[in-house]
Amino acid sequence: MSRKTIDISCDMGEGFGRWQLGSTNDEQLMTLISSANIATGFHAGDPSLMDLSIRRALSNNVALGAHPGFRDLQGFGRRRIEASAEEMVNDIVYQIGALREFARLHGASLQHVKPHGALYMALAADTAASTLFVDTMRRVAPDTFIYCMGASETYRIAARQGHPVVREFYADREYDTTGKIVFTRKPDDYNPKKAAERVLRACLEGKVRPADGDDIDVGFESVCVHSDTPGSVELLVAIRETLMSNGIEIAPPSAAAASAAA
Repeated sequence: MSRKTIDISCDMGEGFGRWQLGSTNDEQLMTLISSANIATGFHAGDPSLMDLSIRRALSNNVALGAHPGFRDLQGFGRRRIEASAEEMVNDIVYQIGALREFARLHGASLQHVKPHGALYMALAADTAASTLFVDTMRRVAPDTFIYCMGASETYRIAARQGHPVVREFYADREYDTTGKIVFTRKPDDYNPKKAAERVLRACLEGKVRPADGDDIDVGFESVCVHSDTPGSVELLVAIRETLMSNGIEIAPPSAAAASAAA
């Protein structure tokens, strides 16, 4: 699986009013990525911050993505909420609509939708909810990529239905032997050099070492770093430099799709 082009995404706009998430520096992070996952108000984000995040992304030629989560500001969307498939998907549609209108205000469109935190993990494990999510996306945003884990019901169903889908590799999360990420509410510190080497190996060999076993195969089109991971700027700098020095171009999936269609 030697890749010549890869997307790098980061979760952005994760504040609310006067509150900012830790020491996150969105302005600097935006210069290091090709796609932005912008919080849409339920786990973080507010109208003014959504607008600012879009303007920052567009000024850096970064593709726009909606990052909807559970309605959980206090828990930052990382607490599982027991909800029906219909409620989860309706909340996603509501949040997509909010960000899509701000994108339209600036003459832009959404490249992708990536559920956040516990909602991402809930969909990944739920066939019925993922089916409804993909079916709904095919109605409201048929050309918009879904970002998800390769080892998920979301990916399996999107691929089966023929909906545009992007698999993610997490530079700042551990994997288990099934290929799923190990969910955490408090990210650990990551050594930038080691994280960059891990990403490079995944790009060149399609392999990752799980936290609890031997190497497993991993397929993906995008590398994700969370903005609230300690040292996220340093992680992204190291990853970008390592990939580019090894001949791997950084570009959003929409650019690859446009090139293939030309």
